[in-house]
Amino acid sequence: MRTDILRKTALTAAGLAVTSGAIAGPVTAFASPAQAKTVPATAQDRKGGERELGVRYEAQPNFYYCGPAAARNALSVQGKNIDVDAMAKLMGTTEAGTNSINDITPVLNKETGRDAYQSVEIRDSAADDTQTDKLRADIVTAIDEGHAVVANIAGTATDTDGTTHSFEGGHYISVVGYRDNGNTVTIADSADPDQATYRMSIDNLADWTATRGYTA
Repeated sequence: MRTDILRKTALTAAGLAVTSGAIAGPVTAFASPAQAKTVPATAQDRKGGERELGVRYEAQPNFYYCGPAAARNALSVQGKNIDVDAMAKLMGTTEAGTNSINDITPVLNKETGRDAYQSVEIRDSAADDTQTDKLRADIVTAIDEGHAVVANIAGTATDTDGTTHSFEGGHYISVVGYRDNGNTVTIADSADPDQATYRMSIDNLADWTATRGYTA
């Protein structure tokens, strides 16, 4: 199933109607590249079991570019500045979205210059302990090596502040940091520049990623 954004809260705030999985009206909830803002870095050498990577954040310019935008934000932690349209072309992104995490991984490896990324699928409806432990370990390893993780998520999840994030049709996010040895992660989300980053428990992220997958 092709992936698109159905963020009800952001779209409602922008005055858009959501009907039968489609978005009606012009998309105005997202910042253009000219409005991009920087998420300040607090990089640490895993002091106290935590590390954050510096992200040069940009919101996605339309409702179906979440895959390219998540990849662009992830690569920004390596100091790369890649045009999101070029990313979309490489991923085969259309107005139906980006098909799967397997379309993201080759592009990240191409831009990274080595096979740093591998796709991991969680095909079950909820992540089990083994899958959650692997996700935690993969995020910690990737962040410690200086590259962000990209996850394909679907459904609704709650962050550590109690805010609900809903993408029933699917979405892509970047994971750019961790705390408490990976039990809490930092997410850069291209969908809404007013919620550019937030933190979430690894258990909630694992279940959010279930039926989809991630690349790390």
